[in-house]
Amino acid sequence: MDLIPFYKNNLHYIREMAVNADKRVYIDTAESKRHYLDLDKVELPQDSLMVPWYKLEKKQSLMRKWSFGIIPWQIDITYRKLVKAFYNHDSEKIIKHSADIGHYLADAHVPLHSSSNYNGQFTNQMGIHALWETRIPEKYIPTYNLFVGKAAYIPDVLAFAWKTINKSHNLLDSVFKMEMQTRQDIPAIQHKTYIVRGNQTLHNYSETYVDHYHNLLDGMVENRLRMSIQAIGSIWLSAWIDAGQPDLTKSKPISVLQDTIPYKGKTSLGREEWHE
Repeated sequence: MDLIPFYKNNLHYIREMAVNADKRVYIDTAESKRHYLDLDKVELPQDSLMVPWYKLEKKQSLMRKWSFGIIPWQIDITYRKLVKAFYNHDSEKIIKHSADIGHYLADAHVPLHSSSNYNGQFTNQMGIHALWETRIPEKYIPTYNLFVGKAAYIPDVLAFAWKTINKSHNLLDSVFKMEMQTRQDIPAIQHKTYIVRGNQTLHNYSETYVDHYHNLLDGMVENRLRMSIQAIGSIWLSAWIDAGQPDLTKSKPISVLQDTIPYKGKTSLGREEWHE
């Protein structure tokens, strides 16, 4: 199978483009809602929503003004683009859509991407998003076991995307509860400190706070990270299979990918991003 060599040979490009979806929130008003789904705001039965995007679009009053996110459909939409790129032996689009769907899948594994209280703004827990999604992984990822085994074919990508975001949502109560417990267990003077990130000095959660919260979460971040890795590999494999398992040695050669997006401002055109 030539799928593994293709991705290994283009790892640099995929890594560079993996953040493009976040960068697009500064230049595209439609991008932000592709990263989340506020399940606490969804009033319609999920069974009525678990249909392809084009069928929902025909319900004219539903999607155009929908502000609570579309991540399950976005994963499915991007998947279809990836299948087409494989079918056409279009290496550049394979890389582009692989990077994008990897980003959306990773977001779907984060519990805080399933709630309107995405940064603890309604529960006096502002900053919890970057604490869970950035501070903990940055510190502990060297200790995580990220070997997840073989990828597996996914027969229904939309259903898989819904299952993923629902699993994330089921963890949400623990995400908030354990942070509140950390706040009570750690003396207030030890909650925040100054940390250096690049050439910036930031007022952020202390090492003591991060350690305590991570311990209370009892492996949650590592488990969701492992599941996201497994999901991304499986989605890539599934798209290749659904495209007829094309011989990627016959794909168009890549010279220099031009589809990297510079940051053009600090103001999101949709919901604010939460990364440090």
